[in-house]
Amino acid sequence: MEHTQSSQLFKQAQKVIPGGVNSPVRACRSVGCDPVFITEAKGATLTDADGNKYVDFVGSWGPMIVGHAHPEIVGAIQKTAELGTSFGAPTPLEIDLAQMVVEAVPSIEKVRFVNSGTEATMSAVRLARGYTGKNIVVKFDGCYHGHADSFLVKAGSGVITLGIPGSPGVPDDIVKNTISIPYNNVEVLEKTLRDKQQDIACVIVEPVAGNMGCVPPAAGFLQAMRKLTSELGIVLIFDEVITGFRLSYGGAQEYYNVTPDLTCLGKIIGGGLPVGAYGGKAEIMNEVAPDGPVYQAGTLAGNPLAMVAGVATLRLLQRPDFHKDLESKAAEYSERLQTVAKKTGVPVHLNRVGSIMTGFFTTVPVTDYDSAMKADVSRYAVHYRQMLGQGIYLAPSQFEVAFISDAQTEKDLDKAIKMTEWSFKKMLEM
Repeated sequence: MEHTQSSQLFKQAQKVIPGGVNSPVRACRSVGCDPVFITEAKGATLTDADGNKYVDFVGSWGPMIVGHAHPEIVGAIQKTAELGTSFGAPTPLEIDLAQMVVEAVPSIEKVRFVNSGTEATMSAVRLARGYTGKNIVVKFDGCYHGHADSFLVKAGSGVITLGIPGSPGVPDDIVKNTISIPYNNVEVLEKTLRDKQQDIACVIVEPVAGNMGCVPPAAGFLQAMRKLTSELGIVLIFDEVITGFRLSYGGAQEYYNVTPDLTCLGKIIGGGLPVGAYGGKAEIMNEVAPDGPVYQAGTLAGNPLAMVAGVATLRLLQRPDFHKDLESKAAEYSERLQTVAKKTGVPVHLNRVGSIMTGFFTTVPVTDYDSAMKADVSRYAVHYRQMLGQGIYLAPSQFEVAFISDAQTEKDLDKAIKMTEWSFKKMLEM
């Protein structure tokens, strides 16, 4: 494939945008190539500036669960845009989406919309601190909760991909109030919470880690977390920006039958438009201004285009057996990937939960940050470039996840399997 136009665009972008991208992983540095610039997307197919087409396994990093440019979502956005794109005032659409979220997510009695997952997590933590009167946040190594200062301690996503241990610009006074502990380790979790219980405001966790690659919770891990936080009066926050409405209509908390105190959402609830949300028990949410003293605001929060796109998307997810069918598709695809790995002899450990998966180039099971770091990133980089050249669009990082969407056809997945086998065999010849 030729990428002449993308290369020219990247050179132009680097002159006016840091690194030529507006989110670091998109620069593709860890996979040893320049990014392709996308100009169109429909269903499960992306088209770049050179006219090359790709089967998409990124899905805009998760929101496109029903595929790109779904006619019902696009139609809803167009109709709403004709009436105005932003008012800075309440709209009926905010109520529509809020009611759908409250009805769907077990933990949420009230919800506040914001503009990104980062805003959602940062606001939820502020609320937990205000509600409890305590300062310390406990998170888990390799879990990424956006780029707010207090979360850039052993964070995942682009922080891992770029090999950044933390981030300059984050004051020590803020970092000292964040404790990061190993994911899936109940013993360390209990010791930390009991030792510091007088000062801990909240525990925030991705119920399925998705930013060091897909790492499922160990049996009993989430249940133990819920039991301990309830006993010790610590607010439990589920970051379901990735898993919300994806693992099931009620998210990971419905999937695993564990109900947190607060939940952060994003991605799917905006149907591909910028959005975030945090919600939970009314007792806690009533502390948010104007009802309470915990301040949070946003000029574009509850934007009508994002709200109507979210409503249209959630209605599509209410189709009977939607998540069951998506689970079956993802399960079959992952089994075929594992068969290819065994057939070719390429060491790959595949983790999957629902329609989220990661193939780690390693021989050991991946259960936490340390085991994820044993993956062969150079081998992934080769695989990424080879697959891209054959029209398969994967995440440009070993430590991100692949998403299966409702729009991917049997033909799309057959092509991906065929190209994976080709890539693995070619890899072994090097």
